[in-house]
Amino acid sequence: MKKAFLLTLICVITITTQAQTNLSDYLTQRLPKRETRAVWLTTLANLDWPKTYARSEESIQQQKQELIDILDSYQKANINTVLLQARVRAATIYPSDIEPWDHCITGVEGRAPGYGYDPLAFAVEECHKRGMEIHAWIATIPVGAKNSLGCRLLAQKGFRIRSYSTGSYLDPADPRVPSYLAAVCGEIVRKYDVDGINLDYIRYPDGWPRPSYRDGDTPDERRSYITAIVRAIHDEVKAVKPWVKMSCSPIGKYSDLSRYSSKNFNARDRVAQEAQEWLRTGLMDQLYPMQYFRGENYYPFIADWVENAHGREVVTGLGTYFLDPREGNWSLSDMTRQMYVSRAIGMGHAHFRSYFLTSNKRGIYDFEKQFNATLSLPPAMKGGKGAAAPTQPANASFAQKREDKSVTLNWKGASPYYNIYASSTFPVDTKDARNLLFARYNGQSLQLKNVNPSLHFAVTAMNRYGEESAALQEAERQVRIPHPSLLPNDGTDIAVPAEASQTDADHYAILTMQGQTVRNIRSKAVRQNKLHIGSLPEGMYWLKVYTRKNKAYTLGAFMIRRHKNKE
Repeated sequence: MKKAFLLTLICVITITTQAQTNLSDYLTQRLPKRETRAVWLTTLANLDWPKTYARSEESIQQQKQELIDILDSYQKANINTVLLQARVRAATIYPSDIEPWDHCITGVEGRAPGYGYDPLAFAVEECHKRGMEIHAWIATIPVGAKNSLGCRLLAQKGFRIRSYSTGSYLDPADPRVPSYLAAVCGEIVRKYDVDGINLDYIRYPDGWPRPSYRDGDTPDERRSYITAIVRAIHDEVKAVKPWVKMSCSPIGKYSDLSRYSSKNFNARDRVAQEAQEWLRTGLMDQLYPMQYFRGENYYPFIADWVENAHGREVVTGLGTYFLDPREGNWSLSDMTRQMYVSRAIGMGHAHFRSYFLTSNKRGIYDFEKQFNATLSLPPAMKGGKGAAAPTQPANASFAQKREDKSVTLNWKGASPYYNIYASSTFPVDTKDARNLLFARYNGQSLQLKNVNPSLHFAVTAMNRYGEESAALQEAERQVRIPHPSLLPNDGTDIAVPAEASQTDADHYAILTMQGQTVRNIRSKAVRQNKLHIGSLPEGMYWLKVYTRKNKAYTLGAFMIRRHKNKE
């Protein structure tokens, strides 16, 4: 019954989005503060990055700049998760004690770039600098061409390898595979501050013979082999850093549904991926199913993933590459409709792959920037013990504001990350994504320039699991209005004193000298700090400001005296 309801809901949402004509209409809804917005950044064959081989100090800097430019484009679109291909095909983009360097870094298999350059370490630093998570994307079963260096080294170690027209693959039934792949992933989490391990191609390969039902070769047995690999990697990673997210990218359809066929290609029955079971048992914290389909091949199956998430996170994998006419010739609306619906049912999204997003195929990057109009934090994962709220430093205020409109924020805490919020209302609502100013900030002070004096600030702490603390709020300001004085005016407009901007003004009131209100003016009607008084008769008046909490401050008195021109 619940699944039928979700499918009906998705149908309603889909019809609604088909009728959607203006993104701004959609964005009137509050955007989620917690949502994974990810991109797969491919290094295989230099598809996304790098485009320059690192063979000299100059070319290393060029390779670094290419990544900086990509990450900057993500940041402008409020992407918060980067899935970077770190193990390509039995070869790596970092100095490994287990496997050789991949061809993509220097153009030569097994060749290090030198000069102390570590591409993965650089990527981790740059992602974290921008408040993004970085997950090491690991190609597990594929080991490249038969004559590639990585494949040859594995063969020399005695691993069972099968080769097909699509490449060579480890035999999932080989008992040495689980511990070997676990060691590869363990090396990464020990050496690097990655936020996740994303297992790609953790399944039986295309072209592998169907189960023979001889000598234990059954579908259940194959599923047990793949699950054994997943468990070994999970146990190794969690033993080192339990907060590192375990995820994988299963086939986009888990299995046949009662009313919808998987067209003879699904995760569980065809390639032995029990991904939903991995969520249930906690072997996976997230899934990124590769849902590169449209229509009834997409919508019923996202309902199935969500219904079987077991309280964990499922992020829809979008076939963004199909927007390229050479790949699939999808329309932009094909993609945006999937994004609307997935968000409506609580799923994040991940683009495959980077180039097709950042090159703005059919306007998808422009849409992404608008769709993600506010920052968001990736959902918290299970297992954390809460985060202690930051505190105000001794002998100093949390927010120090200066006449040049600069602000210095200082706080104390023991958390790895902090989220900074700002709002024109007090206290700052830290549940509203529109108020999120900086996400996953790793300092304890922040300098801001050209700040609107009416803004209030708050900061929360966040632990490694993504759990957020209560907020340290800026103390409510006690506004000091100078002794009322005669305010200058030209008979048409009156300048609002600068102190009024500190009051969280709701409206202004003009009163007679006897205290009778003759006009109320909403603060939104103030233009360039001036109030229009052209329709008031000559005489003396008081000007007051009222805050949103209905506190009143007298700003001063003013006299209207208009001089008529002499003929």
